[in-house]
Amino acid sequence: MAQKWELEKVRNIGISAHIDSGKTTLTERILFYTGRIHAIHDVRGKDGVGAKMDSMELEKERGITIQSAATSVFWGDTNINIIDTPGHVDFTVEVERALRVLDGAILVLCGTSGVQSQSITVDRQMKRYDVPRLAFINKLDRAGANPFRVTQQLREKLAHNAVMMQIPIGTEDDHRGVVDLVTMKAYTFDGPNGEKIVEADIPADMTDDAAKYREEMLEAVSMFDDDLMNKVLEGEPVTEDEIHKAVRAGVLSLDLTPVFMGSAYKNKGVQLLLNAVTRYLPNPKDITNKALDINNNEEEVLLKTENEKPLVALAFKLEDGRYGQLTYMRVYQGTLRKGDFIFNTTTDKKLKVPRVVKMNSDEMQDVEEAFAGDIVALFGVDCASGDTFTDGKVNYAMTSMHVPEAVISLAVSPKDKSDASNFSKALQKFRKEDPTFRVHRDEESNETIISGMGELHLEVYVERMKREFKCEVVTGQPQVAYRETIGSEADYDYTHKKQTGGSGQFAKVVGKIRPIPPEEEENFRFNNNIVGGRIPKEYIPACEKGFQDQLAKGTLIGFPIVNVEVDLDDGSYHDVDSSEMAFKICAMAAMRQAYERANPTALEPMMKVEVSAPEEFQGSVMGQINQRRGIIAGTQTQEAFVTVTAEVPLSEMFGYSNDLRSATQGKGEFTMEFAKYTPVPRSIQEELSKKYQEQRAAEKK
Repeated sequence: MAQKWELEKVRNIGISAHIDSGKTTLTERILFYTGRIHAIHDVRGKDGVGAKMDSMELEKERGITIQSAATSVFWGDTNINIIDTPGHVDFTVEVERALRVLDGAILVLCGTSGVQSQSITVDRQMKRYDVPRLAFINKLDRAGANPFRVTQQLREKLAHNAVMMQIPIGTEDDHRGVVDLVTMKAYTFDGPNGEKIVEADIPADMTDDAAKYREEMLEAVSMFDDDLMNKVLEGEPVTEDEIHKAVRAGVLSLDLTPVFMGSAYKNKGVQLLLNAVTRYLPNPKDITNKALDINNNEEEVLLKTENEKPLVALAFKLEDGRYGQLTYMRVYQGTLRKGDFIFNTTTDKKLKVPRVVKMNSDEMQDVEEAFAGDIVALFGVDCASGDTFTDGKVNYAMTSMHVPEAVISLAVSPKDKSDASNFSKALQKFRKEDPTFRVHRDEESNETIISGMGELHLEVYVERMKREFKCEVVTGQPQVAYRETIGSEADYDYTHKKQTGGSGQFAKVVGKIRPIPPEEEENFRFNNNIVGGRIPKEYIPACEKGFQDQLAKGTLIGFPIVNVEVDLDDGSYHDVDSSEMAFKICAMAAMRQAYERANPTALEPMMKVEVSAPEEFQGSVMGQINQRRGIIAGTQTQEAFVTVTAEVPLSEMFGYSNDLRSATQGKGEFTMEFAKYTPVPRSIQEELSKKYQEQRAAEKK
């Protein structure tokens, strides 16, 4: 067994992909071949047990992964920490979280469907966190599987320098194994669960193909090692070690994606993928991790993956276990011991480490200490996702992760008044667990509103309230997260005067507002152009706050106002009657005044929708998208299946899954993710505005 401090023998990897590409099935096989489990259960297995990594009841029922699960295995003498992440776009934050703390990843692609919409999202996330990756083309036993086409898609759609390290021996029903282009041997997998690897010579009818693809592989890989390049150019023989060294260099530089293949479900190719993980993916020392020094103006500091350094760890995921809150933590530097005191640099709280465990999905194994490069879980630590912990010798914060905006809301209330305390407990817990799950109280309607990434996202939380908190919930109609913005520049010149007994209130502000182009992705910008003390310095922040507060709810349809730049050019004050409050109220009124004149516009979330269905239903699919105000971006046909990509307003997507099913005899499926905000058609804007004004009038009564 590897010694804990041999960091070269540690891999922290994630497995990510489009929904239904076989990630959880692949992880199940990895657990089996590494001896972590002794029987294989499938995601939708007939035995009703469900895959090991889908430990949540809901996951077993729906056959999808909702929460990322963590496990730790040994392959040879290498300790691999694995996080299996969800593929469904509604649970995208789980992928963000995992990639934030991982050193490497396996991008799983379906051998038939290839690069799909969520593969593109996952790839974008990997690039955001500079995660080196391998690709695994799965499901080669499926009809229409073609790893050559999928590799080409990796190059074209994701701009990867994808290089096949293997070619398949047969595909579809005839898929028996792979030819390894490094060893130039054929590998097939025998035994009831493919545990016996049989090495043989390359089949005679494949030798020419193997030679051709090996040449292509060597040409691509030699770019990362000068000695290898010289040998390849001179036509000299090259060793396996030289190839491995070059591939590893290419992977670590993020300029090479080696492609492996097989069928996890049919137990083919998984062990060779594990060999590649240990050979090519980085160990914690290969990765540069940075933190911000809070005591030094948040200056960037490089962390060293060394046990003797001061402790720096990041809580990247929270889960409510049987024994209270479970906090997943990645130790970047130093050592974390049971019984130690650690500091949460986000809240400045000091706490004692009660219990440290290594996770295997929902099972745990107690450990006394965790070292630099480790991923562990702690019990009894009260914190939020994204908090940084140190031993008090340094005051660092790890950079935060990207949290997407919520696009859909739902009014919820407990069915039974006696469940109110369980209801609020559940909301509090989910909010801490998942940064994309938001809760707020609508002051006007007095309703509790939950917001998230999509219908399924909120559906799962409503279901979890019922199961985990025994709290039946009544839900309202799903509500789209519209936005408001301005279409043109407008001036404001507003004086706020109020005279009551004693001192009054006086403030005057003059300036203009203008739209910020949406591509700048800035919701609010404030420019203070006051000179000569026309407004005293101490009142400027109150003005900014007033303008900003007024943007929280627009007067057109009652949604937040975005992309607005405010210039404060002039104003005046009174020695006695002016105050921060007076200037804040004045700025709010000035914003209302200018907003009415600035051509206010309603914006709606547009979703990128990808629908795939048998070719004979292409007409119906496209017709449905057009009916829903969708704009078709492209269609692609392969193996009698058509994939339609479109942009459709979220408000038109409710109930789409049922319509699609009935139009395609249950054979169509779709995914959607947020693309951008766009102006609402004039007729719909008028309708929304009328509805909002009626609602306000009713509330005033």
